[in-house]
Amino acid sequence: MDTFKLEILTPNGEIYNDDVISVTLPGEEGEFGVLANHASLSTLLEAGVIDIENKDKSIESILINWGVVNIDEEKVIVLVEGAVAIRGDSESSIATALEDAKELISSIADTNPAIVAVTARIESAAQRLL
Repeated sequence: MDTFKLEILTPNGEIYNDDVISVTLPGEEGEFGVLANHASLSTLLEAGVIDIENKDKSIESILINWGVVNIDEEKVIVLVEGAVAIRGDSESSIATALEDAKELISSIADTNPAIVAVTARIESAAQRLL
């Protein structure tokens, strides 16, 4: 299966950098998926969840508040203002990630009407990890 490089960057540094099978992004006009050899595209991202399909077929979720994405045939670069990875090796690390995600959501709650949907996606992602 073809893969491509995915980088997710915040002002505080890199939050993700690896080869992936696919990524689903919360675009300004709705969610969209990216596979290897995708046509070039640059667009705005809204608050939501980035779902990443890793090479081992596992799914990883990252909550973002807003950003931009630049896509070409070999690489996807996501620049976001704030992000929280919903992952962990133990229940306590997952719980910490969920608390961080809730703080990020509350910081954007007044500016985005889709917060309820994002909250549901976070809870779903957390259940997959447990």
